Amino acid sequence: MKKYNRDLREQKRLVKTDDGSYTLYSTEFDETYHSDRDGALYESMHKHVLPAFSIKSDRDSLKILDICFGIGYNTLATLYHIKDANLSTKVHIVSPEFDRGLIESLPDFDYPPEFKQFAHIIETLSQEFYYSDEEFTIEILLGDARDSIPLLKDRFDIVYQDPFSPEHNPQLWTREWFQDIRKISKDDAILTTYSIAASVRMGLDESGFKLFLVNNKGIRDSMIASLEMLEGYEFIDMELKKMRNPTARSLRDSSIL
Repeated sequence: MKKYNRDLREQKRLVKTDDGSYTLYSTEFDETYHSDRDGALYESMHKHVLPAFSIKSDRDSLKILDICFGIGYNTLATLYHIKDANLSTKVHIVSPEFDRGLIESLPDFDYPPEFKQFAHIIETLSQEFYYSDEEFTIEILLGDARDSIPLLKDRFDIVYQDPFSPEHNPQLWTREWFQDIRKISKDDAILTTYSIAASVRMGLDESGFKLFLVNNKGIRDSMIASLEMLEGYEFIDMELKKMRNPTARSLRDSSIL
């Protein structure tokens, strides 16, 4: 299986989503970067940032792994939430991204008004792939996440698992991928993801994560994975799921790479 199609990488088009914010459609992956139905900004906030900070908002500092950077919504929504909620949390965000041209083009992207205050950050990232001030540090790791993630020495508090879907980008949804994520996760780390597919649940479960359903109002449900039990979220009993669906399997590197 060919991993990616570089010939199609630059072929993108602007898409307006149902919350009024814009995303991009990728010809290479035959998919938008965000759900046009759930809304680009709304999805980032309600499937990643708000669930994560409902658990971690009391921390003085957080290390966040944002997979992958793309248009930057998850990273920028994190900064917006910290400012909007008047939190004192300092964040260090690390984010792999193989589309250098996309990052370089971001100053021209039509971001929602909530992100206009971060125009200087977007500009710096587009040129240097790095930004740092007293509150925020952001590092973009150019290249394939499957190559860069195993090399990381840091351990993370939060992981935004937000690549293209398992159907279109299976390389970032395999059991081996989640095992790599587990190795760089702190003992109380959490992982947020929009996907509740059986193969994703299996891969996370087989990598030692406990799974919890996030019931989102007005948009599709999402999921939190944690190495510890969490209060306030619906626990997904994977042993029961496996009994009811004995043919369910995680994605494996051997079957797709």
